[in-house]
Amino acid sequence: MLKNEKDIAAVSLLDLDVHDLMKLMESGQVHSSDAVEQYIQQIEKVNPSVNCLVEDRFAVAREEAIQADIARQEGKGKGKLFGIPISVKESFDVEGMATTGGLLRRKGFVQYEDAEVVEKLKAEGAIILGKTNTPELCFCQETDNKLYGRTNNPHDVSRTVGGSSGGEGAMIAAGCAAIGIGSDIGGSIRFPSHFNGVVGFKSGKGCVSQKGSYPFVEDQLQQRMLGIGPIAKSVRDAKLLYEIIAYEASPQKELEHFTVNVFRTTDFPLSTETTRLLNEVYLSLREEFETEREPVPYFDDAAQVWQEIMSIDGGLSNAREAYGEAPIRPIRSYLAEKTRRTGEIHQYLSWALFGASLFRPSPRRIQQIHEYLANGDRELESYLENRILVLPVYHCAAPKHGIVYKEIFSINKTYKKYLPYIAYANTWGLPSLTIPVGRDAVGLPIGLQLISKNGNENALFALGEKLESRFQGYERAMVGK
Repeated sequence: MLKNEKDIAAVSLLDLDVHDLMKLMESGQVHSSDAVEQYIQQIEKVNPSVNCLVEDRFAVAREEAIQADIARQEGKGKGKLFGIPISVKESFDVEGMATTGGLLRRKGFVQYEDAEVVEKLKAEGAIILGKTNTPELCFCQETDNKLYGRTNNPHDVSRTVGGSSGGEGAMIAAGCAAIGIGSDIGGSIRFPSHFNGVVGFKSGKGCVSQKGSYPFVEDQLQQRMLGIGPIAKSVRDAKLLYEIIAYEASPQKELEHFTVNVFRTTDFPLSTETTRLLNEVYLSLREEFETEREPVPYFDDAAQVWQEIMSIDGGLSNAREAYGEAPIRPIRSYLAEKTRRTGEIHQYLSWALFGASLFRPSPRRIQQIHEYLANGDRELESYLENRILVLPVYHCAAPKHGIVYKEIFSINKTYKKYLPYIAYANTWGLPSLTIPVGRDAVGLPIGLQLISKNGNENALFALGEKLESRFQGYERAMVGK
């Protein structure tokens, strides 16, 4: 990001990525306790209007920062995130903190051990400031729940932050932590990254442990769609955090050997600004790489297959988690919440559970899906061997609250029109890097995603850094301005 310590020191600490903040800490210009205190002050300033942090760990974080400063002075401070203040999506277990999934019935449900990814981050010296908001059971692409309420976009509080890692996206966008971590089974890292103007990385299938993530994804087909990864201020930070939490190191690959396929279509909705940015990215890359603008294999059916996989048991497993010992009555819950605000779960979740019951695939269709995925996996393994796709994340920048939900969760199946860009990486279990590249006509961020196959993560990060340097990149949201 910034070239030398003098440049770094001239910028607000809240704007610095992990790499630059670490430089200042290692040189003694900034102490971990200074960073923790500034982030806490920013959270206290921003959170009343944005509502991104739902449980804080400030007292413990302050003490850990003091101990980190002492250790660094004694030459004992080690770790890739040593003394760095971070945030964590509420769905990940953190020792001594609640994991609720936004459900009223799980209020105060304190955990006594860390999720595996949290354990790895702590082992590298990270200091957790607190946990960030999600929709109930992480089951929606907008962030609202009965327990903690709605999270608002720090660029414009009348607009959505996306979901389900919406609190995390807003947290990083508003400069309330150096870096954070989210999860993504249906755009849950990429929606918030796109809408909030931050960098997000969804890992490919089976690359990061979900142990200690709630709700645990049991179904085999749904597991392939789940990715856990960073939400960050820079591509290099996303790469760093992914390397910490991944099971295995990604092989090094020469980016110049890759073809870049920049998305172009008239078959799906796409804003004028997003179309313009795709064209600019293509023009920026075509002199340096072999580029193309060809149809993406297995793209058109991605949203349909995603919906069927997410409805694999008619939503029963999620309904059991949502209702606990109470009777499972999603329609009654929806009407009670919609009309009187007295439902036991949020209307977003109850309607989604009802929709899952409608879209449940038959046993024969499930077998067809298995065969379809097996064939597609083989073809995409070859197609993406030395190829990176550049796709939109959504058809527009952050809409007003509730619009994304209506576009995706309609019984009219409008998800087929609005969700393919997101669903593609989930359905095929592919790694995807989202980076902010520009803004729309009213100044809201627009991100694009870079997608390839498992094993090509370093190529995605390398291309992401190139685009980050040529286009907008992260710019902190000035809340209330």
